[in-house]
Amino acid sequence: MAGRRPGRARRVRTGVYLACAGALLAGCASMPDSGDLRGVESTPRQDPQVRVFALPPRENASPAEIVQGFLEALTSDDPQYETARKYLTGKASHQWRPERSITVLDASPNPEAERTGNRESGDDYAYGLTGRRVARIDAQHKYTSDAGSYAKTIHLVQDKGSKQWRIDALPQGVVMGASDFQRNYESVNKYYFATNGPTTAAGRLSTVADPVYVRKQVDPVTQVIQALLKGPTRWLAPVARSGFPAGVALRPGAGALTPDDQNRLTVPLNKAADRVGSRQCARMAAQLLFTLQDLTPTGVTSVELQKSDGSQLCTLNEDRAQDIASHGTAKRPEFEYFIDDKQRLVRMTAGGTEAEQVPGALGQGTALLRAAAVSRDEKSAAGVSADGRSLYVGSLVPDAPLGEALLRSQGASPDDRLTTPSWDSRGDLWVADRNPQDPRLLLFEKGAGEPVEVATPGLDGRIDAVRVAGDGVRVALIVEKDGKTSLQIGRIEREKAAVGDGGGGGAAGSAGSAGSAAGSAGSGAGSGETGARAVVSIQELRSLMPQFEAVTAMSWAGDSRLVVVGRESGGVQQIRYVQVDGSTPAGSAPASLTGVKQITASEDERLPLVAYSEDGIVRLSSGAQWQKVIKKGTAPVYPG
Repeated sequence: MAGRRPGRARRVRTGVYLACAGALLAGCASMPDSGDLRGVESTPRQDPQVRVFALPPRENASPAEIVQGFLEALTSDDPQYETARKYLTGKASHQWRPERSITVLDASPNPEAERTGNRESGDDYAYGLTGRRVARIDAQHKYTSDAGSYAKTIHLVQDKGSKQWRIDALPQGVVMGASDFQRNYESVNKYYFATNGPTTAAGRLSTVADPVYVRKQVDPVTQVIQALLKGPTRWLAPVARSGFPAGVALRPGAGALTPDDQNRLTVPLNKAADRVGSRQCARMAAQLLFTLQDLTPTGVTSVELQKSDGSQLCTLNEDRAQDIASHGTAKRPEFEYFIDDKQRLVRMTAGGTEAEQVPGALGQGTALLRAAAVSRDEKSAAGVSADGRSLYVGSLVPDAPLGEALLRSQGASPDDRLTTPSWDSRGDLWVADRNPQDPRLLLFEKGAGEPVEVATPGLDGRIDAVRVAGDGVRVALIVEKDGKTSLQIGRIEREKAAVGDGGGGGAAGSAGSAGSAAGSAGSGAGSGETGARAVVSIQELRSLMPQFEAVTAMSWAGDSRLVVVGRESGGVQQIRYVQVDGSTPAGSAPASLTGVKQITASEDERLPLVAYSEDGIVRLSSGAQWQKVIKKGTAPVYPG
C-alpha cells in the first residue's frame, strides 16, 4: 500500500524474567525502623525483542519488597497484570482496574514509608508514591500531556493466617516512569472517516488519524482493533465517524488476532455486525487495513470480517481500500515550491535541484510575493504580496491572468498583516489577518468569493501562522501572546446557516456551542447548496509543546505528526517532531540546522523536509544530512 512505513519486527522470546526488587532484599522480613525505600529504578533492557515478566512475591517478603515488586510488575509484559495482582489482597485485586489509566512520571515513582494508625503494632503499613507527572493515558488509550506533582498512597496489611504482606489499597490505573513507558508502549494511528471531510467525485471518503498508545509486546494487533471498534477518542469524535455500527466488538472468546503467513487477517465480530450490508462492511474493513498497515512486520494486505457464527461478512484487500477512502499517505505531491529572488512562485520536482517558474501569473511576477500556498491538487496557488497586505489566487496553467486581490489587510506594518495561507483538502483557502485592530481567521470557500470569518472560542492571543491538516478537520496554529509564541491544535467544526440568518462571522460566533452537531452537518462548506453558507469554528484548542516559549515555524509532517522549529526558555533553536496528542514520536529528531526561518514537510512521510535558513533553501532526506538546494530563495512549501 502506498505510504506504508517500514515494518517493525515483532519477534518475541519468552522465558526471560525480571527479578523484582524483593530478590535484592532477601532476609528483610520486618519493616526497617528508619529510612525510606529507594526509588524503583527503570530496568535496563537492551533487546527490544525480549518479552520481560516480573517474578511473583517470595515467601515472607517484607512490605518494602512487596511495594518494590508490585511497581516492577507494572512495567513487565504480563498481559493481564496477573503477576502484579499476586502482590494484592483478593479484594484489592478484584477492585483494581489497571486499564483505567496510565500515569507517566518523569522518573520511576519514588516510594516513601508513611506512618499509619497501627504502626506501633506493626500489622499495617503505608507508602507514599511521589514524582512529577508528564502525561496521562486514559481508558481510550489517548495520550494527554499532564505536568504537575504526583502523590498517591499504597497501603499494606498482613494476612492473619498466612502472615504474608499484601497491598489492600492502591490508586486505580498504572503508574510508571517515562523511560519504562517509552519501552513498553508505542503510538499507533487508528483511522476513521472525517465527518466534514471532502468526498471525491469517485465517492471516496477522507480518513483522519486518531493516535493511541498500546503495549508493544502484549498482542498489539488485538489491542488496536479493540480500540478502533470502540470509536474515535473524545476530542476527535465530533468530526470523525466509524464505519462500525455501535455495539460491534470482537466475538467473545476470539483470542489473540494475528495475520497469517500470507498477511491476511481474519476478524471475528459479535452479533451487532451480523446485519451489516456489503458497502458498510467494506468501509469497516478499510478502516482496519489503514490502521494495521504498519503495525506488523510486513503489513496486512487483506482483511476478512466474520459474522458471529463464523461465516464470512466481507473481505477487502489494499487496492480496494484505496477506492473506498482517500487515505492521506497515498497522496504524493509532484513538486516542491518556494519564492525565488525575484519574488515569484517557482517549483522543483520533489527531490530535484533545478527550479522553474510555475505556470500562470504568480510565476510571472505580476504580483511580487513573500509567501504562497499551493492547492493540494496543484492546480491553483495563493500568494501574499511582498508587503503582506494583499492576498491573490491564481490558476497554475499557462497564461492564466491574475485577478483583483481577494483580501487586503489594514495592518500598519508587514508583521501585522497577512500570514502564509493554507489550503485544506476541500479546496478551501485559510489565512489569518494579524492586524491588531481587527485580528481574524478567514476562510475562502474554494479559494474565491467573500471570506467566512472563522470563530475561535478559547483562543488566547493572535494567530501568527495557520496550517490545515490533510484530513480537513484539524488545524495547527502558532499563537502569539505577550511576546511569546506557542503551537496549538484545534478541531474544525462546520455547519450551515441560511444566508441572511446570521451567516459569516456573526453566525460563526454561535458555532462554539455546536459540539457534535457540527460534526453531522454533512459535507459543510462548498457543497454548492443554494441559500446555505458555511459556519466554521475552531474548537478545543490545545497547546502541544508548552516547553517552547518561542515557536517560529511549523508544518504537518504526517497524518498525526508536525515538525516544529522553536526554543525553550534560555535555550537555542531546535527542530522537533511532535504528535497531535502532544507526545514525542519514536525515532530521532531532525538533524540540527542553523538559522531556520521557515520549514515545510509533506504529509507523505517519504518526502524530505525543506527549510529556508541562512544558507537559503535546504533539504533533509531520511537518513541524510541537510543539503543546500538553492542559495537565493524563501518561503518553501509543499501543497496544502
